[in-house]
Amino acid sequence: MKETKDIIANNLISNGVDNHIRLELLNWYDTITHQNYFSNKEKTLIQQDGLAMGAPSSGLIAEFFLQNLEDTHLKKLLDKHNITAYFRYVDDILIIYDPSHTHIANIQEDFNKLHPNMKFTAETETNNHINFLDITIHKTPTKWITSIYRKPSFTDSIIPYSSNHPPQHKHAAIRYLHNRLNSYRLQQTECKEELDTIHDIMLNNGFPIHTHLPPTPRPPITPSSQRQEKTTQKWAPFTYVGKETTFITNVFKETDIKVTLRANNTLQKLLMPKSQTRDKYNRSGVFKLTCPDCNKAYVGQTGRSFIQRYKEHRSAFRSNKNTSNYAKHALEHSHKFSPIQESMQILQYQDKGAYLNTIEKYYIYKEFSTNNHLNDEANITPNKIFDAVLKLH
Repeated sequence: MKETKDIIANNLISNGVDNHIRLELLNWYDTITHQNYFSNKEKTLIQQDGLAMGAPSSGLIAEFFLQNLEDTHLKKLLDKHNITAYFRYVDDILIIYDPSHTHIANIQEDFNKLHPNMKFTAETETNNHINFLDITIHKTPTKWITSIYRKPSFTDSIIPYSSNHPPQHKHAAIRYLHNRLNSYRLQQTECKEELDTIHDIMLNNGFPIHTHLPPTPRPPITPSSQRQEKTTQKWAPFTYVGKETTFITNVFKETDIKVTLRANNTLQKLLMPKSQTRDKYNRSGVFKLTCPDCNKAYVGQTGRSFIQRYKEHRSAFRSNKNTSNYAKHALEHSHKFSPIQESMQILQYQDKGAYLNTIEKYYIYKEFSTNNHLNDEANITPNKIFDAVLKLH
């Protein structure tokens, strides 16, 4: 990692970067590369060497090092071994050479001498074909033919069509497969084989099969100098629960707010250990207190426990304090104050935060729409999203 830092520092100097900015960037580099700790079996561990696995910065830092290695040594190696062409994508390299003048074992030996921490392996063509990334290159006496390559471990599992996921998520894999088919220059036979494979994947995951059409040509890219400055785009994230979400998000079609959808059944939720179930009144969330004499309802929230919040309302009733709308109603109309099991309904469990505030506002709005609430009307404003939800129920 120190070598890469020196490479970056030298590049910043050679490109005339201001000294203050250069030091700032190098300080960032130190922060990023030293924060490579991770947890395993409830223990926090620190990685002693190398970059943090899965960190967004790791690929970029590794690319700095590899490009410098290529700039320093590649031309000499290509000339020494009469290599016709060299292609690299991340850590996959494709080399084209004439075996009558070049020996792959010698190339591999010299590549492995570039750096003590780097180990190169070689795979040569078999039966006139070789795999590179997601294509197989076939060599014929007159030309090269490409086809789509899938690893032996490949399965045709994608998000099933019947799954309760946003349609955009479910169709993403199918769009990718068709876009790749249209982007790669496949021969007619290879194109037909790939299309049949896509149809098999769709059928095995319950997708309807539609006639394959070529993609609509993309509009030409406007040069950056001619682009008009755009205002910052606003996005609203929604958790997809079904058609109800689609109905609600239609409210934003005529606005400048873009909608993004996310799924609720994530791997994190499935893999996280489940905590022991607590008594329902010892949890937090949104609740409703209903008057036993007239059925008027007060909706509230608590980031503590429901039992604590109930005791506060009961205390206001007993001491005749004006700190609870529910207690105030019972006192003014001489209605009784029922036990928690009879008067309190838990509407939704939720930890303290912005989401809890939104849930409370929705349930208050719901009671307000039926003119059955005891909450302050001054805090209730028109809400198109809540109206859309109430129409569904």
